Amino acid sequence: MAKGSSEQTRFWQSRELGGVELLHAQYLEQRFAPHVHEGFVFTVIERGAQRFRHKGSEHLAPVGSMVLINPNEVHTGSKAHEQGWSYRGFYPDDAQVVGVLEELQLGRRGLPAFSASVLHDPRLHRRFAQLHRLLDGGASALQQQTAWREAILLLFQRHAHIPEAPSPGREPQAVALARELLSSRMAEPPSLEQLAAAVNLSPFHFARVFRRATGLPPHAWLRQRRLERARALLKEGCAPLDVALQLGFADQSHLTRQFKQAYGVGPGEYRRACGTRRR
Repeated sequence: MAKGSSEQTRFWQSRELGGVELLHAQYLEQRFAPHVHEGFVFTVIERGAQRFRHKGSEHLAPVGSMVLINPNEVHTGSKAHEQGWSYRGFYPDDAQVVGVLEELQLGRRGLPAFSASVLHDPRLHRRFAQLHRLLDGGASALQQQTAWREAILLLFQRHAHIPEAPSPGREPQAVALARELLSSRMAEPPSLEQLAAAVNLSPFHFARVFRRATGLPPHAWLRQRRLERARALLKEGCAPLDVALQLGFADQSHLTRQFKQAYGVGPGEYRRACGTRRR
């Protein structure tokens, strides 16, 4: 984060999401003059509280809430707590939102809008806070693109009154091909959009079809396949570091963390036990 006098900001664009703008900010004395954004604003209040004027009224957004601003709506912003406030913000343009909805044939009625300025929805607060950290933490494009679509659908279905998404249906050939592609590219997996293009489906429709068929979103299915392959390599005597590098884990600690979460022991311990059995 860029640091000032007790204030910190980090602003970036997500390449994996086609340039969605993101901000992680901690403000103490910042005061936003009346202004507009050309696209939507979703912010997750993590600490303190924000006061702002929007739609002709004063609003208070405490910790645990979200602020929702539709495109081109005038609003302000300042602290409502002596210690200021911190938040995680998403600033997608209209196309980055409508494009997700159109993948599920939900974007044909024009641009949806929110009636609420402050949202008290713990489920969505957790989902968007987790998503923001994911977009700042080096997760794969496959995981980021899936999580973004799922969060957008949940938000707009619950609070912008768009219709329910159609049932994903069954596409066995597409799922089989996608599984082959993921298995063959474990170290450098394709993005969700690349996978969907390979099987001739829209990205979000493909992700939902895949989950229905396998019980897991594509990135989670890939993680399970990586762990299964890691077990096989460790049984053959491969060192954990080599296994991590071969299968696309960020580093050995990444492998260790995921392996222990799945199997209850670390890869080194597992490898030693398998070597003992062989002898």
